[in-house]
Formats: sequence, C-alpha cells, structure tokens
Amino acid sequence: MNSLGGVQVDGDRVRRRPSEELVTQLYGQFKGALFAHVLGLTNHDRQWTEDVVQETLIRAWQNAETLVRDPRMLRGWLLTVARRIVIDGWRTRRARPQEVELTSTDAVHAADETEQRLSIMVITDVIGRLGEQHRAAIYETYVRGRTIREAAQVLGIPEGTVKSRVYNGMKILRRALREWN
Repeated sequence: MNSLGGVQVDGDRVRRRPSEELVTQLYGQFKGALFAHVLGLTNHDRQWTEDVVQETLIRAWQNAETLVRDPRMLRGWLLTVARRIVIDGWRTRRARPQEVELTSTDAVHAADETEQRLSIMVITDVIGRLGEQHRAAIYETYVRGRTIREAAQVLGIPEGTVKSRVYNGMKILRRALREWN
C-alpha cells in the first residue's frame, strides 16, 4: 500500500483518509447553509464568503480526529468557526483600513464630516464593550433586520436566548451612551 498525498493507493483501489472523507461529506451536506450564513455575515461579499467557507472546511479537516460526527453538532461547529473567522476578518479590516490611491488632486473635495465621524467612533467604542454573543444578536436583529426567529436560526440558538441577548445588549448600549453624554 502506497500513500500519495492524502490518498492511499492499495493495488488498483484508491482510498481517502478519514479526514478527507469527512471534509467531502461536510462540503456536500453543509455547503449551502454555511455559504448562506457567511454571506450574510460578510455583507454579501462573495469572494470573502468563499474564503471563509474554505478556511472553515480546512479547520474541520485539521480537527477531523476530534470532531463529533453528529450532523447537528457538526453544523453548529461549522457555523461557529465560520462566524469567528468573519469576526476576526472584521477586526483586521477595522484595525487597518484599506488603502486607496487618489487619482487626482481635484478629487480631494470633502465636506467636513467631523461630527458624523465622532459619532461613529463613539458608537463603535460603545459596541466594542459588548460581548461577542450580545453583539451578534444585535447585529442580526437590528443591522440585518432579521426577526427573532430568523436570527435564532442564523446564530444556531433558541429564540428566547436571542431575545434576552438583544434586551441585555441594548441595555448595556443605552447605559454606555448615557455615559458619553
């Protein structure tokens, strides 16, 4: 029996390693749901979504030996990993804004947006005080405009949990915004 990359050759038969079989199974079974979930998280950036789905499946392959094979557990694990990858991506993008080259000095006419930028900075700082779970619930309901039921499905948690996270998150935000005034 010879081994070529991730494929084992036994005579005329080709066998894949269990980790590769798992990734193939996950891709076939969860690609649509995972892609739709990530597409919403990336503001419909298809390229970024494809990158996140691919990275999620790579992490599944890397952790194949420890993953529970129950489809419900696998789905939850995949959605959680994908969400964390997107969150890391948002943090990276926020930490270092994309550089843009101006084509002409004539294009540098901008109105004074100091007040708006200051408001955005304050809101961003206040939202940063929220935990990841509260932020995700508020994002899905207020920013994405999803119902509690839809947000619960996207986040993979019960509706009551979404309601309490939104309520508590908004309470924290209101308190923090009052401190800024």
